Amino acid sequence: MFAVGHMASAYLLGKGLSKVLRIKLNIPILLVLSILPDVDIIYDFFTGSDLHRGPTHSIVVALIAFIPLFIIYRKKVIPYFLALISHSLIGDFFIGGRLQLFWPFSTTQYGLHELGSYYIGITDPVNIALELSLFVIATLVLYKSGDWKVFFKSNKTNLVLIIPIATVLLPSTLGYPFSAPLLLTAPPLAIAHLFYLMLFSIAVLKTLFYLYNKYFQHSIKKTQPINSNSNLVTGRS
Repeated sequence: MFAVGHMASAYLLGKGLSKVLRIKLNIPILLVLSILPDVDIIYDFFTGSDLHRGPTHSIVVALIAFIPLFIIYRKKVIPYFLALISHSLIGDFFIGGRLQLFWPFSTTQYGLHELGSYYIGITDPVNIALELSLFVIATLVLYKSGDWKVFFKSNKTNLVLIIPIATVLLPSTLGYPFSAPLLLTAPPLAIAHLFYLMLFSIAVLKTLFYLYNKYFQHSIKKTQPINSNSNLVTGRS
């Protein structure tokens, strides 16, 4: 499944759970966790390895990583944990398969196809239609709930959106790890990718600009009185 489907399904799942559990969601972190297993794509690019859908897609690894968070935050962490494992158990299990779900205890690959069902590839029309449907529904919920406003606020947690920008959205839009850019192979999905890419970029740039003004400009202003006093002592104007 492409990043669009992972993020849309995780957002809808997390949004529903947040109402049931009566907790407030951090939308950027939720979305980042939904695509985090795909960081192995970038690792493969730089190392020439073939680890995609391996250790980072393991639900064992996810559970171990979240145990301390469950102890500290209890039910508040449930939507984030489900966002992470939904990548493997929902998105990639049905689309593509070949997941090492129980690594490091087993390297056996799992998926709907491995269970004997029809193989649905990532560029299959069925998957494209599914992801576009999820994207439209998630976008409508995002707008109606007002969650879209998060991306136009200067919040430090928005900086985590650099991860999906650099690891999945920008590379896949340009064509990696596929044979051609999405604009050529799946134009509707490319538009959805560009939507998230633009939204996340706005959030990151706005936050960086805010932090620059807050810390860098503030430090300059603090040094100005010192310089003025030193000029008075030396008699310089």
